[in-house]
Amino acid sequence: MNQVKIHPGYLMEMSGSFWKTCTLHAGVKLDVFTVIGRKKMSADSVADLTDTNEDGMTRLLDALSSMQLLKKEDGLYSNVSGGFDFLSKDSPGYIGYMIMHHQDIFSHWGHLDEAVKSGKNVREEPVWEDDRKRENFLMGMFNIASAVAPAVADAFDLSNETRLLDLGGGPGTYAIHFCRKNPQLNAVVYDLPGTKPFAEKTIERFSMSDRIKFVEGDFVTDDIEGTYDAAWLSHILHSSKLTQCIEIIRKAVSALKPGGIIGIHEFILKNRMDGPEFCALFSLNMLVGTESGRAYSEKQIVGMLDECGVKNIERIDFSGVNDSGIICGRT
Repeated sequence: MNQVKIHPGYLMEMSGSFWKTCTLHAGVKLDVFTVIGRKKMSADSVADLTDTNEDGMTRLLDALSSMQLLKKEDGLYSNVSGGFDFLSKDSPGYIGYMIMHHQDIFSHWGHLDEAVKSGKNVREEPVWEDDRKRENFLMGMFNIASAVAPAVADAFDLSNETRLLDLGGGPGTYAIHFCRKNPQLNAVVYDLPGTKPFAEKTIERFSMSDRIKFVEGDFVTDDIEGTYDAAWLSHILHSSKLTQCIEIIRKAVSALKPGGIIGIHEFILKNRMDGPEFCALFSLNMLVGTESGRAYSEKQIVGMLDECGVKNIERIDFSGVNDSGIICGRT
């Protein structure tokens, strides 16, 4: 890895990068990209439709244009192609839910020093307890998972399996894509009751209601009923401490038939724990926002699986969004 040359300009750009973050968040939260849509609009028209101050909106639109998220010509603003594709609610590629989830947790990061001092989270309230924030989180997970799920379904081979447990599967994104890839496969998405409306809506949207069912439960406190050929645990271990992770994996393994396959999908740290960069920063995100969550290294995840009696453990040749990886094995 090339060493970055550190100088005052580099440090000031890094320190002030939250200006861009907040500008993007405001644009999405105020629905600027959706309001503009495929049209060219004046600032006063956008301000009127978003019920905002004209001067404030003009400054926001100009800043978004300077960031090349909008285009300004002859005093009129329009979406650039990628801006409409990913930031307008009228586009199937909309990722605004994840951006709003980032906005929901933004305040936590302002108190990172306190979290480091205490070793405890500094969140004001769990995201899960607010309906709007829960929607942003769950549909944000759908946004991100949708981008990588087809490649995951190619990498994690379920062609010989018929019954999948998608543990903590949220809106069911991975179960959907595994079933689309493998026509012989049926799946159960196991998650908290508050997730059910989002999961069933998403599953129905993909015409998978006959093959994918939602089962309510808390995999931290409840046992898992039924027997499965495969278990998929995507981005759930990082919310728990190591001993809890082992128990979660043990429950998943106990639900597998002999020879069943288990896959762990996480933002996997190097064994030295100092990279990749996103994974290291994500571990800090877990510090400020959860009771005991963190990112884990490949060695740690392999150790968890080994502790639960999983054999033939290997890391699949796969790299997803933000350096996510897959480690799997068989019972």
